[in-house]
Amino acid sequence: MLIHPMPNPIAFSVGPLQVHWYGLMYLLAFAQFIALGRLRIKQPHIAAVGWKKEDLDDMLFYGVLGVVIGGRLGEVLFYNPSYYFANPADIIAVWKGGMSFHGGFLGVMIAMYIWGRKRGRHLMDIMDFIAPMVPLGYAAGRLGNFINAELPGRVADPSLPWAMIWPNVDNLPRHPSPIYQMLVDGILLFIILWFFSRKPRPRMAVAGMFSMLYGCARFFTEYFRTPDYNVSFGGITISAGQMLSVPMIVLGIVLLIIAYKKKSAAVSTA
Repeated sequence: MLIHPMPNPIAFSVGPLQVHWYGLMYLLAFAQFIALGRLRIKQPHIAAVGWKKEDLDDMLFYGVLGVVIGGRLGEVLFYNPSYYFANPADIIAVWKGGMSFHGGFLGVMIAMYIWGRKRGRHLMDIMDFIAPMVPLGYAAGRLGNFINAELPGRVADPSLPWAMIWPNVDNLPRHPSPIYQMLVDGILLFIILWFFSRKPRPRMAVAGMFSMLYGCARFFTEYFRTPDYNVSFGGITISAGQMLSVPMIVLGIVLLIIAYKKKSAAVSTA
C-alpha cells in the first residue's frame, strides 16, 4: 500500500519570500497556455480568422484575473462559505490552495467577454479558441492539490495497488483522487479536445464539446473523491462537484446542438 509522500508545500525560499508548489503549478498552467496557443495559431483554420501571437499575451492577462478571482470566489461561495465568512482574511490566502474550477470557469468567461468587447471578438469565438488549452492547465492545478495533500479520495479497497494512506487524514487506504482528476479531467480531455479542434468546427462546437466532456469527466471522477458536501435531489445524493458539473454538461449539449443546427441550416440554404 502506498503512503502519500506529504512533500513540503514550499518549493523554495528566496530570503523572506516563500514560493509554493501550488503557485508554481499555476505558473506552469499559464506557460502552457502560451505554448499551446502559439501552436493553435499555426493551424490554418485558426490563422484564417485572424488570431495572432499578440492576442495571447493580452488574453492571458485577462484570463489570469478571471481564473484567480473567479476560482477563489467559487471556492468561498460554492464549497466553504461558513469558514471563509468566519475567517475573511483567509479569502485572499490563495497560496494555501483552494480554488474552484467551476468558479474559475465563470471568471474566465467574464474576463474573455470583457476582452472580446475591447477587441471586437465574439465571446464564443474566443471560448472556441481557448478551450483546447484549458485541460492541461487544470491538470497542473490538480497536481498542485496532490502536492498540498488536498482533496483526499474516498476510502478504497486495500487490495487496490495504488490505494494510498493520507497521513494528514487518517490511516485508511484512499483513492488518490487528485491524480485521477489530473489524468481524466485534464490530460485525457486535452487529448480528445485537441484532436477535435484541429479541424474547422462551427461556432460554439469546440466550447460546447469542452463543457460537456469536462462536466461528464468531473461527474465521474467525483465518485472517487471525498465530497466537500452532498446534495440530494429526488432521493438521489450527489457531491457538490457533481452538482456543479451538471450545468456544464447541459450547457455543452445545448451549445453543440445549436452549433450543428446552424451549420445544417447554412448548408441547406447555400
